[in-house]
Amino acid sequence: MSNYIFTSESVTEGHPDKICDQISDAILDALLMQDPNSRVACETIVNTGLCLLTGEISTKATVDYIKIARQVIREIGYVDAQAGGFDASSCAVLVALDEQSPDIAQGVDEAKDKSEDTNNNLGAGDQGIMFGYACDETPELMPLPISLAHRLARQLSKVRKENLIGYLLPDGKTQVSVNYENGIPISIDTILISTQHTAIIDDISDEEEIRKRIKKDLWDKVVIPCTADLKIKPDINETRFLVNPTGKFVVGGPQGDAGLTGRKIIVDTYGGYARHGGGAFSGKDPTKVDRSAAYAARYVAKAIVKAKLAKKAEVQLSYAIGVANPVSILVETFGTELISPQHLTEIVKNNFNLTPAAILEAFDLKNLPRKMNGNFYRKIASYGHFGREDLSLPWENVEDKASQIADFAKRYQ
Repeated sequence: MSNYIFTSESVTEGHPDKICDQISDAILDALLMQDPNSRVACETIVNTGLCLLTGEISTKATVDYIKIARQVIREIGYVDAQAGGFDASSCAVLVALDEQSPDIAQGVDEAKDKSEDTNNNLGAGDQGIMFGYACDETPELMPLPISLAHRLARQLSKVRKENLIGYLLPDGKTQVSVNYENGIPISIDTILISTQHTAIIDDISDEEEIRKRIKKDLWDKVVIPCTADLKIKPDINETRFLVNPTGKFVVGGPQGDAGLTGRKIIVDTYGGYARHGGGAFSGKDPTKVDRSAAYAARYVAKAIVKAKLAKKAEVQLSYAIGVANPVSILVETFGTELISPQHLTEIVKNNFNLTPAAILEAFDLKNLPRKMNGNFYRKIASYGHFGREDLSLPWENVEDKASQIADFAKRYQ
């Protein structure tokens, strides 16, 4: 397609599914702080007045799961049941956690294809396929639609927490549609923001007047600050700007919709711009390749684009449970490559160790919570796991590797 519109969405940290992701990852942080070898698959469910923790955990750590859940809910902003329909202090928190299956553990602890190389002694925690993606549309090498959607969602939470827009409540969603011409973004077609708010705003109770007020405030304090540095800027007279299209959004959060860990996987990755393997990230310890190999695939794809070997790169990895080395590696560059995808795949195989143990070591995934004062995985549970210039993520730091593969690629040019 030469001309098309592509749309991506994001959600705020107060969205029911994102509440669950953050609780699951806060529990993961707490466990890894005490025991870096913890095996964690923590799922969270929220509904009206209820938070349920379930899944499988094997650890030497001792943590207060209920306290962690309440703390996350409180910090998100659910502290008044009358205003937000959900309250950190009064909601019930139930715990139903089991230990990890020994059948899974034995495959991870000792790889079937292990060798003397210490980076080849851990097997993958499950079978599966993972995708990583990068493109040159933004400085962080992410697709523009998801990058903008995340910006808007972060700003929406910021103006609420800083009381710049005092009537906002925690739940919210953003969506951005971008016009493309010959594969290049040329304009912003539509911006959609749905945000939870109080029933009355500064003594205004009329729904239409409330929506007009919210629309003006969001344009001035969310959209404009988020797009000020862009070459492509929205125009109030040309860009379609939709706010709370149903008319109002008072009942939200877990009161309005049940939440579940891992239900926003497209928000977590590339906004649908690239393929997704299907596995969620949050609540899973880094021995699980659903998480760690997806980070590694992003690292490889970003290094390829950073090295200017392609304008777009998608990397697929596949694994078998209990086997260390990837079953397959595929590089797709959508016709933007300087050298053939086959040669790029050879470059990846010769320059990246993609066994689970090597990924854990390269990114120090087990120890990051301790280095970040117990708050690492929870931070990336909202607003995307990739392209985060507000955080120092090891899989985003590709400068040295990009230089290495650029030199290696000279033999094919």
